[in-house]
Amino acid sequence: MLIPVILSGGAGTRLWPVSREGQPKPFMALPDGESLLLKTYRRAAELLTAGGELVTVTNRDYYFQSKDQFLAAKLPQQQAHFILEPMGRNTAPAIAAAALALRERHGDDVTMVVMPADHLIQDREAFLAAVSQASALAADGYLVTFGIRPTAPETGFGYIEAGETLGSQGAAKVERFVEKPDLPTAERYLASGKFLWNSGMFCFTAATLLRELQLHAPQLLELATACVAASPPREMGALLQQELDASHFAALPDISIDYALIERSTNVAVVPGAFGWSDIGSWNAMSDLVAPDAQNNRATGDAIFIDSRNNFVQSEGRLVATVGVEDMIVIDTADAILVVRADRVQDVRQVVKRLKDRNHDAYRLHRTVSRPWGTFTVLEEDERFKIKRIVVKPGAALSLQMHHHRSEHWVVVHGMAKVTNGEGARLVNSNESTYIPAGHKHRLENPGVIDLVMIEVQSGEYLGEDDIVRFEDQYGRVM
Repeated sequence: MLIPVILSGGAGTRLWPVSREGQPKPFMALPDGESLLLKTYRRAAELLTAGGELVTVTNRDYYFQSKDQFLAAKLPQQQAHFILEPMGRNTAPAIAAAALALRERHGDDVTMVVMPADHLIQDREAFLAAVSQASALAADGYLVTFGIRPTAPETGFGYIEAGETLGSQGAAKVERFVEKPDLPTAERYLASGKFLWNSGMFCFTAATLLRELQLHAPQLLELATACVAASPPREMGALLQQELDASHFAALPDISIDYALIERSTNVAVVPGAFGWSDIGSWNAMSDLVAPDAQNNRATGDAIFIDSRNNFVQSEGRLVATVGVEDMIVIDTADAILVVRADRVQDVRQVVKRLKDRNHDAYRLHRTVSRPWGTFTVLEEDERFKIKRIVVKPGAALSLQMHHHRSEHWVVVHGMAKVTNGEGARLVNSNESTYIPAGHKHRLENPGVIDLVMIEVQSGEYLGEDDIVRFEDQYGRVM
């Protein structure tokens, strides 16, 4: 049995201001409108064998967004198994937990294909062939990694040196792993023909992985075993949800699978691949997905280029015009604009660090924020008022809640709302409104089959999102 395991974690700080902590890189839309996670789900579904499941290991906070992407991929819900982390602990604990959970459900011989959620693979047939080759090596007891044939002396990737060949299709034992090199070293690696880019994708049986962890990271395996034992899966409708116990998971080390195991083991093979792989690790990589004009300018959204060359513009709504500029990247979102030279895109993460140091919300949230029930967008705010646009999905409901410091006025502009206000409930139609005084228990629901869109006007002495007391919540957020 072959089971894809999707790791959906990192924040993608080099892709700010689109990728943020609350809406990270896997949920970013590519120029074709689909997210990286959606594309990964579709790719993974082609690997799945009968009786198996498609596993997603992600943070508890990303569960509902991940589930939405899974449903958008139009895959059978009974194939979904979500393993939810209470906090980030890097890839080694995530993969160990997945292996233990899958061994419990399917036995030692289950083969795992571990794939990050934020990579793009464009040659489907070549990828399927590489996985087939890797799964055969995994059945022989190898830890298998996928190496990408380098096309340039890239300094932003780790490298794998291939050693003794295994069969006739290019697979080899791994001689060594090399950290990101400087340019002269990368040029030597490219010229030698012996080095591959480290893709961060793996294939192995659960038994092999756990045996190797016992040899090279026994404490990590012991802690992961205790954590999974304390975290039984639950059926949530047609899908499976397994929330990892917070106290046990917090004891696990924050370490990558490369450092914990792959670089220590002598039982690692590499399968070379040329399947149009990209980790979409910078705005340059995103730019490469867009067709250029005659001056090598590229754009998604509305842009005008005057006497400009080699630029990339991405705009979510406004017109962006450039005049007399070269080699620039401009990313325009509702609440932040990034302007960076194309040769400095790796330094965008420094912006995120500065925002964190200032505790500025722009490193965490967009102006439009996703919630399990839909989204809200802050349209305007001042010291004593805030105006939001709220969209509630069909059949969804906000929690039964109360605010101490603010009152709310709701105006329905599209669809129908069911509003609980104090002890009573009533339907509010389009172009009608209702008022929620501070201190009243209230709930907003969408009983219809189309999106409910409403404008909320908050007023009061304190308007923070933490002024909320939840009494009931269908998404498990009661505090």
